[in-house]
Amino acid sequence: MHKRQDIVTKVCEFLQQVAGSDVSITPEINIAEELSLDSVKVLDLVMELEDEFDISVPLNLMADVQTVNDLADLIEKVISEN
Repeated sequence: MHKRQDIVTKVCEFLQQVAGSDVSITPEINIAEELSLDSVKVLDLVMELEDEFDISVPLNLMADVQTVNDLADLIEKVISEN
């Protein structure tokens, strides 16, 4: 079972790789607005996280994801449903 903090840490690590070292990733950061990630980069991120946690994230649920915390909540929910 993955702990919530572990999920947040992994999401932040993956986002840091995508965003670059000049950006500080926090759990409250808005993924689309503050990191200017396009849909392709977000999909790549989701695929990496799916591999990391051995899950499948329904893309229709991604519409509600704004922040790192939102994404961690979604991943936690998917993990708990499996």
